[in-house]
Amino acid sequence: MTIVVTGGAGFIGSNFIFYIMKKYPDYRVVCLDKLTYAGNISTLKPVEDKPNFTFVKMDICDRGAVYKLFEEEKPDVVINFAAESHVDRSIENPEIFLATNIKGTLVLMDACLEYGVKRFHQVSTDEVYGDLPLDHPELLFTEDMPLKPSSPYSSSKAGADLLALAYYRTYNLPVTISRCSNNYGPYHFPEKLIPLAIMNATGGKNIPVYGEGKNVRDWLYVEDHCKALDLVIHKGRLGEVYNIGGRSEKSNIDVVKTICKCLGKDESLITYVADRKGHDMRYGIDFSKISHELGWVPEVKFDDGIKKTVQWYLENRDWWEQLSVVE
Repeated sequence: MTIVVTGGAGFIGSNFIFYIMKKYPDYRVVCLDKLTYAGNISTLKPVEDKPNFTFVKMDICDRGAVYKLFEEEKPDVVINFAAESHVDRSIENPEIFLATNIKGTLVLMDACLEYGVKRFHQVSTDEVYGDLPLDHPELLFTEDMPLKPSSPYSSSKAGADLLALAYYRTYNLPVTISRCSNNYGPYHFPEKLIPLAIMNATGGKNIPVYGEGKNVRDWLYVEDHCKALDLVIHKGRLGEVYNIGGRSEKSNIDVVKTICKCLGKDESLITYVADRKGHDMRYGIDFSKISHELGWVPEVKFDDGIKKTVQWYLENRDWWEQLSVVE
């Protein structure tokens, strides 16, 4: 089987490549990545010399280049991780997000139709549902909830999801979609909360936290996410959406305090900064559908996953120090 992985030099995409190549050593993996600020070619060093791995620098919005590659590689499965994904950046410059996240998805799906791809999987986010109130912890996102995105980022992902479902209905494109909660783990780009907190705390620098830090996120260890995606692309029902959550809801301030404790750092490093515009209060995932249909449940508890993540960053300073974004 040949799998095209877009955005494979990014955080979740690279972890998926490592997972899939270890589990299925006979699969061919073709990684496409534009190598923007969040795509790091050095992340792929563990697989770059393997004969069944190919890297291609490419913008998924470049229709001619995408079609040429599909003609040459004849993929069986395409899994789309490629996305502009940082909410703050989307507030500053929405247009880039619309181009990559919507037009790029469109080009990929057109190529899948043209070259008879057997499965197109769209990796999405729980942020398309909007947010939930803090005072009703029993409320969770389900796959049939209306989409109410809050930011240009989540709006662009919601648009791509709807486009994918339209391609399934109109053109019979074999589509599946997954919507995951916040991932954490190795190779996480350091502008995001957990890696930024680890790196700043390690250097004795201030750790910025939005508002009062009460915003709640559901945290999913990246390897658990990869296992879920493996099941969806092989066994998921076509035309369906699957929520993938970690069952680990934590406030931002509690996450940062946990990291300080893991590193033996004083909480005085925590600095409260002006809140993000339109900041979602809480995300919570109901993943009973993928659990019942495909037998998936998250295996890594947050306390264990965060310790493993902190340790990885301590042991891989050479990876993150070169990125020069630690504040």
